[in-house]
Amino acid sequence: MERLFRENPFILTEAAVVERLRRRDDVLLDESIIHAALIYDAKGKEALSQIYTEYLNLAINDDIPILLATPTWRTNQERVNNSNVKSSINADAVRYLLALRDSHNCSKKNVKIGGIIGCKNDAYKPEEALSTSQAESFHRWQIEELAAGGAEYLMAVTLPHVGEALGIAKAMEKTQLPYIISFVIGKDGKVLEGNSLSEAIKFIDSNTEHRPLAYFVNCSYPSFLINSELDRVTSERLLGVQANASSLEHFELDNAAEIQAESVDEWGDLMLQLKLNYGIKVLGGCCGTNSDHLKYLINEVKENKEDPEGP
Repeated sequence: MERLFRENPFILTEAAVVERLRRRDDVLLDESIIHAALIYDAKGKEALSQIYTEYLNLAINDDIPILLATPTWRTNQERVNNSNVKSSINADAVRYLLALRDSHNCSKKNVKIGGIIGCKNDAYKPEEALSTSQAESFHRWQIEELAAGGAEYLMAVTLPHVGEALGIAKAMEKTQLPYIISFVIGKDGKVLEGNSLSEAIKFIDSNTEHRPLAYFVNCSYPSFLINSELDRVTSERLLGVQANASSLEHFELDNAAEIQAESVDEWGDLMLQLKLNYGIKVLGGCCGTNSDHLKYLINEVKENKEDPEGP
């Protein structure tokens, strides 16, 4: 993973998965663990694999590295125990994605399979976050399950509070796997609980023995990041963005009855501005995005590579 990040100026990661599944009439999501249990259902697994395969093929066809991650955002121990699913669901989800990769003619060096977790409570309500010690204890089980399944990296996403993020980092570093911490930010460019990204990064880096491989931002519009002040520390350590398709605030998206999205061109140009201006090399999508968003990124990067002077 370290070499992948070091040697490649552009790396893809997936666009939306669960938000696309929510809008299918033929797929039933679990109220508690959302889409993870689809790996055990023939029709659900087919729908899940279709989305992952779309993203994987885009990367393979243009020989671009890609990070794919398990559908385990909500499969912490508490939710798994309260659901009628196997306790091995996290490890099984990793094995499912590893098998999906193996079914394609692709390089394992350029396609990395990661295990994802989320915060315990509402990702948009930092006041509900766990303390650092609570988070380290609470998330340890899921992290260890993902590692046992063969995850090649770990990633915690949509984190609204630095305290819980540090607890997760402390649990992840014990696995010795490379890991990524991804925050959700507001329009002011700050983590939802109020810290700047620079403050959050410095805090976690200085309180872990094996610091994160990188930091990401996800579930936020790219302009939220462009409008913030990114210092040297942030620019060096913030290496990925999985951005929403809409520029609405999180509470506005939560209350929206239909998918909200700006144009793919606007979204893509803002993402490429992050790559050009701040060296953010891992680009992908979150709520409201799909293969069209990734295709736009790929085509523009290819065009700029062929014509470095621009139009």
